[in-house]
Order: sequence, then structure tokens, then C-alpha cells
Amino acid sequence: MKIIRKTTIWNTLCQGAIYAGLILLLACTKSETKTLPADEKPEEQSEDPMPESSPEGDVVGKVIVGYQGWFGCSGDGSPFNGWRHWVASGPPAPNNQSFELWPDIREYDHLYNTGYAHLGNGEPAKLFSSWDEQTVDVHFKWMKDYGIHGAALQRFGNYLNKDPRDKNFKNGLLEKERTAAEKYGVKFYVMYDISGWDNFQTEIKEDWTNTVATYTSSTMYAQQNDKPVVCIWGMGVSGRPGNVTSYTDVIHWFQEQGCYVIIGTARGWRNDAANLPAFDEANMITPWSVGSFTDLNGADNYATVLAADEAYCTAHGQDFQPVVFPGFAWSNWKPGNPPNQIPRLHGDFMWRQFANIRNNGITQAYIAMFDEYDEGTAIAKAAENSSMIPSDQYFLTLDADGIVCSSDFYLRLTRDGAKMVQGEEPLVWDHPTTHQ
Repeated sequence: MKIIRKTTIWNTLCQGAIYAGLILLLACTKSETKTLPADEKPEEQSEDPMPESSPEGDVVGKVIVGYQGWFGCSGDGSPFNGWRHWVASGPPAPNNQSFELWPDIREYDHLYNTGYAHLGNGEPAKLFSSWDEQTVDVHFKWMKDYGIHGAALQRFGNYLNKDPRDKNFKNGLLEKERTAAEKYGVKFYVMYDISGWDNFQTEIKEDWTNTVATYTSSTMYAQQNDKPVVCIWGMGVSGRPGNVTSYTDVIHWFQEQGCYVIIGTARGWRNDAANLPAFDEANMITPWSVGSFTDLNGADNYATVLAADEAYCTAHGQDFQPVVFPGFAWSNWKPGNPPNQIPRLHGDFMWRQFANIRNNGITQAYIAMFDEYDEGTAIAKAAENSSMIPSDQYFLTLDADGIVCSSDFYLRLTRDGAKMVQGEEPLVWDHPTTHQ
């Protein structure tokens, strides 16, 4: 608003104290200010307010785990009723498996025989099925017991409309997951993976409308900004379908359904000029960093990327959810790759990522993954040493880096890391979690 200053009596008298001047004086002394006509107003010099990120909710300010729930066994009564993910085909046996990390099987009621020799401790070499309700119950109980706030339930869309057994498996598992989440007070949301899903733009909408949307009424379905959360992973990731048009369309469609939309992108998402306009439309961005660095120096170097990602999201009014992973290996699945490819360093590798996140003032994270025994990234209970794996086949164990760790060590490390990231505990660079 343009301001006209009040004319003083002294200035008016100096102009001759004529009648017209006195009239002007009286008019001006009635008010401090006077507004110019609209067509005479200069442009206001104001800046747009900085967009704000979201307040704490079920994902902002929380640590979430990715939950695969994709393991099947022969005789488990699932729609496949056969081996899935433990092996490509046939029963798991020496030189025939697609998983790296052997699970700690002591808390499962239902286990299934494999073709391996007995474990080092003399027990039969058996594996669990994700289809069993008790398996899902155990996993969500662990989440509760170790302070994990929520789980992102993986829903791979590629085969939903190709194999009815796949859809029935995923839908049946989703029901079991909701039951366990409500029993233990663990939040959950659906995380779509568009890998290989050429028709995702239309089919993801149909699947949400016809199946998944029903689950948002659960008291444990995650809400952020009073909106149900959904994640679409793979946007802009190499080898995944889609483009800026389909990505934008899907993001906007979910937002029109009232959802808070997270997108999983490649590590270098800010440099993806072709797709960046779509990324800018999401509510939260979670770049995939698994395997992109291999040691503590790499984790520290990645901290500069975290800072830049966070700054970009803040400037655009978006939320940012960095990924944390404990290590990586897939020599049993991809022969020729080294065992223990990205060493866990008995927790030091994962903790450094937590510390760098906290040091950058970021209060949330995504753990990749809870039960990913395939690529050796699981934080769920795993074999401590050779006594807990088959005697006739290599598997990664938690003592691989020279220090004995209890089977629940990475669950406890995640609990402690979450407290630090969320500001409940101070930043420390050496993890306080005991190895046993």
C-alpha cells in the first residue's frame, strides 16, 4: 500500500497560509494515510511464503520398515502351495537357493522341510512360509517388541492380473497383515512396486479401488496429515516402466482419492530432468540407496546427498524419507558375486547411516528391509553362526565380520537408531547397542 505522509502546519504556513492550503492541511491531518486509486498502485514487493513440510504423523518423524511377506513353501496351503522366493524352482537344497541370509527359525510354529543337511546344531533345516498366520504374527510382534512404528507392505503389481494365484496370495497376506497390525498396534500402509508392471497407470487405480482402499478404514492404517498413506516405488528407477506423464497422472489420482503419496525414486532423482516435474507433485520422496555405497566412507559421502535431497524437498514443501540398509549380499542367488558383498560391520555400517540422518536434522527413515533374506538386507532375526545354518551350504551369518551378534541384534540396533533419529536420544557416532 502506498503511504502519503501527513503535511505539517509549518510547511503549509510557509507556502503562504492561503485558503486552499488551509483546506489541504485540514484534509491531510484527519488521517495518517491515504490509499492511491487502484490504477495508481505500484506492484507490491512481497515474496511467496516458504512452503511447509508436514508435521509429525505416522511417517513423518517415524522409522518405517519395508515388509516383503513373499516366502512360500511346499505344503503351506497357500494359493501356490509351493516354494517361492527361497528358491527359483524345486525345493531349496545345496546349490539351489535364491536367498543369502538364513533366518532364525526358533520362534515359528509351522516350518517346512528342505533338501539341506541338518543345521550345525543337529536340528532339521526347515524354513517358514509367509502365508502362515503365525509367521506374520511373529513378525509384527517383533516390530512391536523392538519399537518399530510401522510397516510398508510390499505389493508388486506385475503379476496381479496375470496369475490369479499371485493376486490371491497378496490379498490373503494383506488380510493377515492387518490382523497382526491391529493386534500389536503397529501401523501399516501399502507400498506398490511397479517393477515390470507395464500397465501400472490403469491397473494400480483399479487395484486400489477394488481391494486396497478397504484397508484404509483400519485403525492401524497409517495416516499422515489426516490422509491415508500410499507409496509407489520405482518412479524413474532404471528398468522400470513409466514417464513423467504416467507418473504425474498416478500421483494426482491418488491425491484426488484423499491420499498422502510417497514415491520411491532412484538415488539421483534430483538430476532426472525428464521426470522431476512429476516428482515435485509427490508429498514425500524416498530415494533408493541400497547398494549405492559399500563402506563407512561411502556412507559419509552419501550424507552430502542426504543434505541436498532434504534441502530440495524442504524448498518444495515436500517431506523426505531416507533409506537405511544393514548390508547386502546375493551370492547364493547370483553366483559369481562375492559372499558378504557389502559387510554389515557388526552394526557399524547401519549405525553410521542413522547418525548421518540425525546429523542432518532428518527425523524419519525407511529401513530396507525387515524380512529380505534374499539379498541379505533383513533386520529380522537371523542365524548367529554356523550352528544355525545347514552344514552343507554357505549362508551369511551375523558373525561374518568377526564379532558374535545375537539373532535379534539388528532389531535392537533399529530400535536404538530410531530413537536417535526421532530425537528421543542424543546423536552418538558409535552405536550403544550391545552385540548380544
